[in-house]
Amino acid sequence: MNRRNDPNPFEEEQINPFSNGSAAPGSKSRIPQMVAQTLGFGQKHDATVDIPLDSMNDPKKKEKELAAWEADLKRREREIKRREDTVSSAGVPSDDKNWPPCFPIIHHDIGNEIPVHAQKLQYLAFASWLGVKIFFLAIIYALLGCPLSYVLWYRPLYRAMRTDSALKFGWFFLFYLLHICFCIFAAIAPPIIFHGESLTGILAAISVFSDHVLVGIFYLIGFALFCLETLLSLWVLQKIYMYFRGNK
Repeated sequence: MNRRNDPNPFEEEQINPFSNGSAAPGSKSRIPQMVAQTLGFGQKHDATVDIPLDSMNDPKKKEKELAAWEADLKRREREIKRREDTVSSAGVPSDDKNWPPCFPIIHHDIGNEIPVHAQKLQYLAFASWLGVKIFFLAIIYALLGCPLSYVLWYRPLYRAMRTDSALKFGWFFLFYLLHICFCIFAAIAPPIIFHGESLTGILAAISVFSDHVLVGIFYLIGFALFCLETLLSLWVLQKIYMYFRGNK
């Protein structure tokens, strides 16, 4: 094969830098093309170079922003706690039903809402409220007495202990005295309503003992429980009155 006309690959191309930019016919200037290929400009499929901004950030600045965020979070927590304390001190506590646990029908939380020095007294009143109301033949008192006593005197006492309201204390004293009177009446059970046998008092026990010994024993137990309820209620009344006088 004739290779005389083949271009020499080692031959340097003569380029006149002082030319006016025109090249010989049929030839092209390689300077712009070489520069473009070297620098990567003007190509169709140029790759973009992403410079991560995080590498340009100051780590100390990040720490300052994180500290500021934590401080703002703590400030908001303190603000929420302050609002809750303000609402609680204003006497507007939540009254969500939580007692009895199996079937909540009332709000009752002595441990968290009643002052520590008054909790024991409140528990005594609670025991007085539950008392002998659901025993033996006092069914009517159990069905009506428990909810009525809760509304009339136990709830006012609970709120009085919680808010230290003299008006609610007065309401409690009024209806708690009626409660004590009823306990005394039930312990005696005079033959007024249903010949006195609707309540398990001493007179009713004497009346039925001769005919039904077992029933008479139940009546005597009821009489003893009503007496215990009366004594407990009188003691609770005295303690609450002393507490009320001491807070005036």
